[in-house]
Amino acid sequence: MSRSLIPWRRGRGAAPARAEESPFDALHREMTSLFDSFFRDVEQTFRGWPAWRGTPAFVSPSVEVSETDDELRVTAELPGLTEKDVEVSVDNDVLILRGEKKQEREEKKRSYHLVERAYGRFEREIPLPAGLDLDKVEAKFKNGILTVVLPKTPEAKSQRRVVPVKEV
Repeated sequence: MSRSLIPWRRGRGAAPARAEESPFDALHREMTSLFDSFFRDVEQTFRGWPAWRGTPAFVSPSVEVSETDDELRVTAELPGLTEKDVEVSVDNDVLILRGEKKQEREEKKRSYHLVERAYGRFEREIPLPAGLDLDKVEAKFKNGILTVVLPKTPEAKSQRRVVPVKEV
């Protein structure tokens, strides 16, 4: 009798509720099914867009940080972007990489007109060590690769000490 009072169990091809199942279990199962369906549809929508495959990689781009005696070098992979799509800044000893990708596809045929748009933003913050000359930072962008060079101060260069390792 109480099953007929649950609106989401009526019609639409829903499986009948199990005798031992509570209304909350049924609601949980239905919500899980809705989310699975939604994300399956989103994945199918963007499957044909090469730049959007692997979206998490775009949202948080791959970054490599390397250090030499003279500089700290940050390299980020940003495929499909141009230098105009990227912003590089330093704020309170944090290197901030920001970018936005806009992609649009338009197709006109005799029987239809299709317009698809997709947008994506990213922001990556990289804490910087002390001893960098932040007034001489350089950023270069070529073929989807952003390279930021942060030179070290003369004081930071002279602080490097090699510690001998002794056999015990």
